[in-house]
Amino acid sequence: MNSSHAAAPAPLWPWLLLLAGLVLLYFFGLDSAYAPTNGDEMVYVHIARATAQTEHWLPLASELDQMRNTKPPLLFWQAMVAGDWGRNWSLAALRLPSVVYTLLTAMLVALLARRISGSLRSACIAAALYLLFFSTFRYCRVYLTSAPETFWFGLPMFALLWTHTRLGKTDAGSPPQRAPPLWLYLIAGICFGVGALYKSFALIAPACASLWGAALVTSPQSRRQRLIPATLGAALSAAIALAVFALWFWLDPDPTAVWQEFVLGENTRKMDAALPYWQAALWGDDPVYKQLWAYPENAATLGLVVVGGMVSAARLAWQSRTTESRIPPALHLLWLWPLVWLLVFAIPSQRDARYLIPAMPAIAIAVALLWERIARGWFIATALVLAPAILVLARIAWVLGGSDVGNPLLLWANMLLALGSLGAAMAVILVPRYSRMGTLWLCAGLYACLLTMTAPLDQPNAQLRPETQALLVGQHVAVPNGFTGQFERFHFALPGARVVPYDALGRNTGALRPDMPGPQRLEFLLQQFDAVVWIVESDAQPECLPACRVLDQRWFVKSRHKAGEVRLDNIAYPQQWLLGREFLVTRRP
Repeated sequence: MNSSHAAAPAPLWPWLLLLAGLVLLYFFGLDSAYAPTNGDEMVYVHIARATAQTEHWLPLASELDQMRNTKPPLLFWQAMVAGDWGRNWSLAALRLPSVVYTLLTAMLVALLARRISGSLRSACIAAALYLLFFSTFRYCRVYLTSAPETFWFGLPMFALLWTHTRLGKTDAGSPPQRAPPLWLYLIAGICFGVGALYKSFALIAPACASLWGAALVTSPQSRRQRLIPATLGAALSAAIALAVFALWFWLDPDPTAVWQEFVLGENTRKMDAALPYWQAALWGDDPVYKQLWAYPENAATLGLVVVGGMVSAARLAWQSRTTESRIPPALHLLWLWPLVWLLVFAIPSQRDARYLIPAMPAIAIAVALLWERIARGWFIATALVLAPAILVLARIAWVLGGSDVGNPLLLWANMLLALGSLGAAMAVILVPRYSRMGTLWLCAGLYACLLTMTAPLDQPNAQLRPETQALLVGQHVAVPNGFTGQFERFHFALPGARVVPYDALGRNTGALRPDMPGPQRLEFLLQQFDAVVWIVESDAQPECLPACRVLDQRWFVKSRHKAGEVRLDNIAYPQQWLLGREFLVTRRP
């Protein structure tokens, strides 16, 4: 073909614009009580706050029974420093380190993708994929362990891949292979130890196994000759990592409690099962085959694209058996990393896709390198799944916009984002050249719609009034708990109040009369406390009226729903299944 008729290279600016938008998206609504997360976040916040109040680094403190040494101390120390030991205690401050860790990991993903492919476009795709995986958006943006652990456990693998990859050589020419140097094992041990101090010593096993497997693949020696050095190097990394983790036992004044609560209670129980091991592994609550879908499950919104990448990788591997083509050396290492994590976490009886989040950076890079090989149908299928979700989010935003906490600016921002996202979905389906990029813009639009949908509930006019907060400083306020530790969110809504959960078993209180019917229980709580936060349906009133007095109220989004509560016939009426109200009530004088 004549070079004058060659297609012009695709412009880079849309990818850079997408990345810039994603960075802003990760900071938007960082203080929101409705940011995508899971219930464990408030448990960790509670332990960090309780420990900060002791004005000591260790031992960890908690008001909840059996909820003290649930995670190693580095996670809580991070929050205590970020929150200035309680003087700047906000969700935004506590979550900011997670966002920094996530953006650093995305930068490493982009740099390695650029190193392997020689393409800035592939680097942008890899970073965008990582930031758009729902596991990243949900677990690496809020105050949880996934962001720091992903960074520290991935750093040595990034270094190994970097040193064993020649710039831009993905399809031709093997990189010069050499055994990993000693310094890499030393640094890896320190990094793995820091990561373990965020999450668990158990993660040292898949991390060192990945390093060991990568060392075997990259070593130029014969299989027998490279086995012993790789094994000794990985064992050295494991020993250093365990030594770093053991600092917790050395520094904690109550190491026996650490052993019983964390090692035995939090980790060993994951190997327990009601059924015999192999029976549980095959058809128990967490069977082994469930873990096979862990990576598409973690990608979630881009899960079909990840499946398409896996299919493309399998097709490439099959073609390499019968043709001159062969798998790029970098892809061997990139797929080895998540494969080892998958195999290691298939062993415990408790299996969860979240345990494999530290391997998601490798998935992002591998899919980016196979980007043009992935069949267009996977992108079209993704658009067909995400488009209805955007319509539902737009409908919920419209209902909230018409409520007493509605914000016209946020409402129309959401509507414009929804229209733009649906336009991207149409482009994915109808215009082949935009299918790939349009899918990522569509996914970003979905997240933007989700954040702007709940944003009105975080506005000052939707919160408890400052005069109400001032009135309850130092007062005993009974609050609902829901999932374990959820009462902790009221420490942000009622700063200075003495919050007591009435549904939780704690060190100083038990569940307060859960056997009582609602009206009688509310009357009982009003007799015991200065004020009570009582949850009602969106169109109801507290049962104690007119005998009680409503100090304040606010809307909230339900996080858990009963079976049959969300149906096709009421999906367009979120006030029936999504929204409720919290009334702050007290006794009449």
